[in-house]
Amino acid sequence: MPVFTEHASASRDLRVLPFFAPPLPRLSPAFTPDANPDAEKYEVVIVGAGPAGLILNLLLARYGLSDASLLCIDAKPGTLVSGQADGLQPRTLEVLKSLGLADEILNDGCHMAEVAFWNPSKNTDEVIERTSIVPDVAVPARFQHEVTIHQGRIERILETDLLRYSGRGVQRNTKLVDVRIDEDGDAEFPVLAEIETEGKRRTIRSKHLVGADGAHSVVRRCMGLKLVGESTDHIWGVVDLVVDTDFPDIRRRSAIHSPAGSVMVIPREQISTGDYLTRLYVQVPEEEVEEEVKINGNGNQKGCARERRGKVTVEGIFQQAVDALNPYYIRPKEEGAVDWWAAYQIGQRVSNQFAVKDSKGVNRVFIVGDACHTHSPKAGQGMNVSMMDSYNLAWKLAYSIQGLTADSESKETPDSILDTYHTERHTIAQELIAFDRAFSSMFSGKIASTGDSIEGLTHDQFMEVFSTGNGFTSGCGIEYPENLTVEKTHDTDSKNPIQGTDYLHGILRPGRRLLDVKLKRHADGIHIHLQDGTIPSYPEVTRSLMRLYVDLRSTGRFRILCLTSSDILDADGVSAKTLTALGSTVLPRFPPSVVEQVVIHPRLSKTFTWRDVPAELKKYSEMRFHDGSAIDDAYKIYGVDQDRGALAVIRPDGYVGTVAALEDVGRVERYLQQCLRTV
Repeated sequence: MPVFTEHASASRDLRVLPFFAPPLPRLSPAFTPDANPDAEKYEVVIVGAGPAGLILNLLLARYGLSDASLLCIDAKPGTLVSGQADGLQPRTLEVLKSLGLADEILNDGCHMAEVAFWNPSKNTDEVIERTSIVPDVAVPARFQHEVTIHQGRIERILETDLLRYSGRGVQRNTKLVDVRIDEDGDAEFPVLAEIETEGKRRTIRSKHLVGADGAHSVVRRCMGLKLVGESTDHIWGVVDLVVDTDFPDIRRRSAIHSPAGSVMVIPREQISTGDYLTRLYVQVPEEEVEEEVKINGNGNQKGCARERRGKVTVEGIFQQAVDALNPYYIRPKEEGAVDWWAAYQIGQRVSNQFAVKDSKGVNRVFIVGDACHTHSPKAGQGMNVSMMDSYNLAWKLAYSIQGLTADSESKETPDSILDTYHTERHTIAQELIAFDRAFSSMFSGKIASTGDSIEGLTHDQFMEVFSTGNGFTSGCGIEYPENLTVEKTHDTDSKNPIQGTDYLHGILRPGRRLLDVKLKRHADGIHIHLQDGTIPSYPEVTRSLMRLYVDLRSTGRFRILCLTSSDILDADGVSAKTLTALGSTVLPRFPPSVVEQVVIHPRLSKTFTWRDVPAELKKYSEMRFHDGSAIDDAYKIYGVDQDRGALAVIRPDGYVGTVAALEDVGRVERYLQQCLRTV
C-alpha cells in the first residue's frame, strides 16, 4: 500500500527543461519535411562543425529549429584531436557563461591574468630581461583573464549540449561537394547542395546555407567569393608540448624579443598525466629556409611561400625557442612530450561579402569564421571572432525563419534584418585585420636594449599597440555601426539621457555590449550578475503564462532595460508612468516572451512593497527587478542620472540597440517595431 499519493500537473514537462528557456515562438507556418524521400529539404544547412559551426547549430536548435529543419555536416569523423586554436577571450567567456556553457572551461582551463614582456638586456651576460608584467585584460569585463583550453574540448562541450536538443547532432564524415543557388528548381528552397557521406553522394535543398568550413571554404569558392588581402614574409612555427625549463614566466603569457628572434609563450591547461601543456609561437629566421628554397622562375610567390614553410621542422622550431630564451634552458620534459606542431605564414585577408543573395534580394548563403577572414594567431582572435560571427547571425536567422521580424509579415519583402549580419561582422573583420597587421608586424620585429629602435620598433611602441588594442582583443570594446538594429542618433542632444563617453568602461552606447554589473534582486535579496542572471524555483508555471526568470542570459530575447529615476515610488512620477506604459501598451504588442523587461531602481530612502509600484512591474519583472546601488553603482557605470533615469533596448546578443529618455517610451516602441513583428 503506497504511503503517499503523487499528483502531476499537465504542464509538468515544462519544469524539467534542458535549457533555461523554451524555444522562441514561431509565427511562420510550421516546417514539415517533404513527403517525397528524394527531395531532402531543410530550412538551414550548416557546413562545418568547428567552434563557429557548432555554436551556430546549438543556438538555432535552442531557439526552436528541429532536426527536420536544421542540418549540420562536417567532413571530420569527430571533434578536433590536436592543435589549432586554444584561447578564449573575456567577451567569448561572457557569452559562454550566458549560455550556461562556461563552467567546465573556467574550472579546467588555464587562466591567463598577466602578460610578461622580455626584451634584450643592457647586461650582456643576461641576454634578455623582463621589462614589465601587465594585466592581460585591462578593460572592465565579467572575466579579467583569458582562458586556454584545447579546441577539441570546446567542440565537445558544444556538441554534448547540442545533443540535448538534437537527436542527430552533427552528421559527420560528410563533405560538401558543390553548392549553388537554383531558384528555378525550387524558389522556396533555392540553395542546392551536393554532399557526400562515406562515398555516397546526394542532393539536398535549403532555404539558407552557412559556410563555417574554414579558410579553404568550399562554400566561399562555390559562391565566387574571395579573400582579399596579403601575406607577410614572416614564417612562424607553433608547437604544443610539456616542457622542462627554468624560464620564470613559463606559466604566464609572455612576449619575448631577444637578439635571436621572437617567441610568444602561451600557458596551456593541465592534461591527464598531471603535466601542463605549453604552446610556443616561434619566429623562424628567414635565412634558414631561404637557403634551401629556389625562387620559382614563373614568379609564383604563393608556391614559394608554401615551399619555404615546407622546410620548417619541429626540431628547428624548438631550437629557435632555445636560442631566444638563452640564458634560460628549455627542453621537452620527456620523449614524446610534443603534442602538435605546425608552420604558417602570417596573412591578413577578408572577404568583401559575408552573404550572397538570390535574385529577389533574399540572403541565402552566409559565411562565418575563417571562411570569411584569416589572420595571425598571436592576438588570440581566430576562434573568438569566428564564434562571435555565429552568435551575431544565429538570432537574426532564427527570427527571420520563425516569422518574428518586421519584414517577415510580407513574403514579398527580403528580410532586412539579415542584411545587418554583413554590415556588422564585416566591419569587425576589417578592424581585426588592421589590428592584426600592426600587432603581428611589430611582434615580428626586433627591440633594442637601449632607447634606440631597431627596424623602427621600441618596447614603448610595442606596449602602446598592445594596450590600446586590449579593448579589441578582449572582444569587449568592439562597436557595431549604425544599422536597422543599432540606432545611434537622437533628435536633439537634450533627449540623450546618457552622460559621458567612456564607453569601454560601461557608458551605454548603441552598438556596444552591455557591461556586466552586480545587482541585488528586490524579490529575494539574491546578488546576481546582470549578464548571467539566476533561475529560482517557481511553482505554478503554465504554458499560457510562461515567465522567464532570468536577466540577460542568451535565450534569444530582446530586453527593455529600464533604469528608473528616484521618483519610482511616486504614483504620478515619470517612472511609474513609464512602467505602466511599457506593461500596458508596449510589451503586449509583440509576440509572447520575445521581449522581456529588466528594471533597476536607484538608492531609495525607505523600504517598499509591491503595493508601492505599478502592477505592471510585478507582472513582467518580478524576478528581474533590482537595486542598482546596493553592490555596483549601475547608474554611474552606465552614465545615467538617478534623478532622470533612462531606457535602453538590449538585443538578443547582449548589444545595446537604442537608448532613450525614461519618458520616451515611443522611441523604444518604434525601435522594436522596426525589428520585430507585432501581434
